[in-house]
Amino acid sequence: MSEDQEQGNSTRRYWLDDQKNVRKIIIALFIVCGLLFLADGFYEKHSHFGFENIFGFYAIYGFVMCVALVVAAKVMRIFLMRDEDYYDRDR
Repeated sequence: MSEDQEQGNSTRRYWLDDQKNVRKIIIALFIVCGLLFLADGFYEKHSHFGFENIFGFYAIYGFVMCVALVVAAKVMRIFLMRDEDYYDRDR
């Protein structure tokens, strides 16, 4: 056992600790999302409503709803947030 491990100072680095690897993952996600967006034009849609036939509708809808959830969570945080010691206080 090394001296660092005995003292509890772990200097072990993981593959996600390197910013280059994180950047590669983010770029790969952008590429996959872009390809899936473009793939929307290569299959026949059997939609229930007319607006579902718009190119990239589900990708755009998913993105807009994700942003709406984040914004709603930030607004709800204003009136739902409690102090850090809320449950530890004496009553």
